Amino acid sequence: MNTRLLSSVAAISLLGSMAAADYSLTILHTNDFHARFEPISKYDSGCSAEDNDAGDCFGGSARLATAIEEARGRSNNSILVDGGDQFQGTLFYTYYKGKLAAEMMNKMGYDAMTVGNHEFDDGPEVLRGFMDAVDFPVLMSNADVSGEALLADELMKSTVIERGGEKIGLIGLTPQDTDELASPGPNVIFTDPVEAVQGEVDKLSEEGVNKIIVLSHSGYVVDQRVAEGTTGVDVIVGGHSNTLLGDMEGAAGPYPTMVGETAIVSAYAYGKFLGELNVTFDDEGNITEAAGAPLIMDGEVTEDAATKERIAEAAVPLEEIRNKVVAETAEAIEGDRSVCRAMECPMGNLVADAMLARVKDQGIDVAIANSGGLRASIDAGEVTMGEVLTVLPFQNTLSTFQVTGATIVEALENGVSQIEEGAGRFPQVAGMTFTVDASAEPGSRISDVMIGGEPVDPEKMYGAVSNNYVRNGGDGYKMFVEAENAYDFGPDLADVTAEFLAEQGPYAPYTDGRITMK
Repeated sequence: MNTRLLSSVAAISLLGSMAAADYSLTILHTNDFHARFEPISKYDSGCSAEDNDAGDCFGGSARLATAIEEARGRSNNSILVDGGDQFQGTLFYTYYKGKLAAEMMNKMGYDAMTVGNHEFDDGPEVLRGFMDAVDFPVLMSNADVSGEALLADELMKSTVIERGGEKIGLIGLTPQDTDELASPGPNVIFTDPVEAVQGEVDKLSEEGVNKIIVLSHSGYVVDQRVAEGTTGVDVIVGGHSNTLLGDMEGAAGPYPTMVGETAIVSAYAYGKFLGELNVTFDDEGNITEAAGAPLIMDGEVTEDAATKERIAEAAVPLEEIRNKVVAETAEAIEGDRSVCRAMECPMGNLVADAMLARVKDQGIDVAIANSGGLRASIDAGEVTMGEVLTVLPFQNTLSTFQVTGATIVEALENGVSQIEEGAGRFPQVAGMTFTVDASAEPGSRISDVMIGGEPVDPEKMYGAVSNNYVRNGGDGYKMFVEAENAYDFGPDLADVTAEFLAEQGPYAPYTDGRITMK
């Protein structure tokens, strides 16, 4: 063999060893599934079997099962993770709590998930039951759970899994204001996400782990802050803000969104997409390549027969309730979070109007509904109780109380204080009008508040109606906790809304300028 050939062979051998040093991983991910075990419509609400057979529906556990299996087949090295909020959203959760979610996630072979705020909706007890039922770690780094016996020594901040001969560090992250968003109880103390993540990164790095993924149920804005404020985080799998990333219409940014050396991904919500990120690491654990896309779970994705059969079986106890036709709407009622958490929206007006109509004869002047309680739109035509329950799944009750005009203004300021983040505290109202200047500093965004056609009187006592979650301080409405003459045990908000819809004949959704955006 001549010298030149020897040299070429050596070069090829060297290149081969360099290539072997690279480590490729496919990260499959979901977030904010919210008990959408069955296919959904384009409005993220229920979808009929006829429409599903016609290929007009999206998502559902049976499609996800197929897509996950196919994605694994495209990769020789993959993990499947979830960005939180498997709980809450349909009658499946109301009936089964976390049991069906655990069954489906085990079936699909998840490797880890983070705790979403809705995982605390029924307190630590239901979360612990779910954790006991799943075959994978559930993580949350930014909270002290040592005082909560059900979670102490069980709920880990991070974990290490091995895949393809390499160690991968996984860190969980939950909204810092989960105590305002859900019901974690008094014994769970939430902390700053940046400090919590960096603490776990440092610990994992000391153990020799140099590939680190954060499962973050904290929203796209916070994810970017975590990426900017930490070192050593390679990938952030997002959730909470239901953000779609990619190059399709409606996407909030690229997939992945690169912040420094950190790749951020998110796959909208409700099982409508399966995220698929392909990353390559060098020997030091640095990302050399990151590419992928959220895969749409439309009618082109075949439903896994066994999963479809199991979900149909689980749905049997729910059928009588949700198939009952309760009303009719002349056109679709817009309830999408991107609208209702930023401005007056038709679904917000419907729910607030329904609340106020129910109790107006009790001396109630205004209604305030948190947009985070509105979880879907409703399409035109017959409205079933199942559709109403998909919009209003939380089993919240009407709460009536009395507060001063100054307190109402304070509540509105809270409601618009996180409008940039699409926070669920944005107020939908009835019996009042106001103006929002979103460019002003939080706390000084509200003006021109009118109640009953008159300027609000800061000293006057007004009757108000909301839901029991908001009245008890949820979504930051702590100013209502000490309200006078509070009664939190009215009828279920979903029942109130369904009955109001039924009284209207074919309902005509509308907006009327009750909220003016500057």
